[in-house]
Amino acid sequence: MSNRPPHNLSVERISSVLKEQHDTFSKFDLGTPREILPEIAVGLATPKIIVITGLRRVGKSTLLAQIAQTQLSENFFFVNFEDERLLSFTADQFDHLHEALIGLFGQRKIFLFDEIQNVPEWERFIRRLHDQGYQFIITGSNSSLLSQELGTRLTGRSLRYELFPFSFTEYIRFHSVELPKTPTLTTSERGALLKHSREYLVKGGIPDALKYPQLDILKTLYDDVLYRDIAARYGIDNVRSLQELAFYLISNPASDISFNKLKANLKLGSVNTVKKFINYLENAWLFFTINKYAYSVKEQQIAAKKIFSIDTGMLNSVGFSFSKNIGKLMENLVFLQLRRHHRDIYYYKTQQNHEVDFYVPSEQLAIQVTQELSDEETRLRELRSLVEFSGEKKEQNRLQIVSLVDKETITTDGSTVEVVPLYEWLLSAQ
Repeated sequence: MSNRPPHNLSVERISSVLKEQHDTFSKFDLGTPREILPEIAVGLATPKIIVITGLRRVGKSTLLAQIAQTQLSENFFFVNFEDERLLSFTADQFDHLHEALIGLFGQRKIFLFDEIQNVPEWERFIRRLHDQGYQFIITGSNSSLLSQELGTRLTGRSLRYELFPFSFTEYIRFHSVELPKTPTLTTSERGALLKHSREYLVKGGIPDALKYPQLDILKTLYDDVLYRDIAARYGIDNVRSLQELAFYLISNPASDISFNKLKANLKLGSVNTVKKFINYLENAWLFFTINKYAYSVKEQQIAAKKIFSIDTGMLNSVGFSFSKNIGKLMENLVFLQLRRHHRDIYYYKTQQNHEVDFYVPSEQLAIQVTQELSDEETRLRELRSLVEFSGEKKEQNRLQIVSLVDKETITTDGSTVEVVPLYEWLLSAQ
């Protein structure tokens, strides 16, 4: 019986690929330290499998390099399964992979597996070696696949972390700008932060797109996710319908969506098709949806959802004539910052059918987002929704309005509303 892996991937061939990957990984530009690093460091002190998920090109490989350099010394193996030379790799070949790694680097106890979802049934190998005391840090670009596999074979063994595009703090550090050391800002500091927040709204936080602005990285990334991570992976024949739905969503962020209306307007055949496609888009990290807040789960499911994009830079690069709508970009950005720290985020409709943009029950926090409050009609509208919300919820909630530049505290009808500039809110929100 041959001791060689199938599909012409010999141990020698695998070794060559692994050696090249190791050399490349050891020379990685570590870039901007990610805010999630300390949290992952805590997880590494446990025997749990560390799972990092997020959009393609959001910086997962760089984060692995940061973890390796700051936490692991040299006691690890690194394998990137996005490498086209490993596309035929199967779960049956993991023992050959392990053999090749030991032959190259000696015995090591920690595996760093990048884009592991490309290998079907990868979890069988990980479970077996985890039982033997090995440690794993794995990344993937499909939240659903990882969840299913972790749930079936690795229940209770893993800690999950989500990596987003750069936060505003990370964006500032990427540009080598020193953050203010005190909460009281000078006029110069406020002006600089306002400038950066406006640029951040338009450019977003995808690291490579910021590093190479001359390249159309965001459009290429969007297409890769649609065609490789969704259409090819799920065997979608009607790719045009998927394209049209995704383009509609990315052109209408922070907007209500109805499955029935999407089916009718885009002629998508059935509501189930719409739900399935949106589920795929969410699993691939292109979009998020949030529900209306309601005590009844059925009411939450029936009510329209709101849609948000993973990155405001992608909205501007791909969406239809979008950069002029600063208010929607701001709302999307506020959502992303909330989502970094919270899972349960809702929008709220008052009994008078006035909308509050975000409600985070765990923080007892309600937020309205608007570009500015100088217009009296806008000011009254934003305050009205929060005051009605406060009256209906009874318990003590924090009420905020995030605007581009305004800062004040407003007391009206027994409610206190804090108005915060976007840059200040982004730097302080947890």
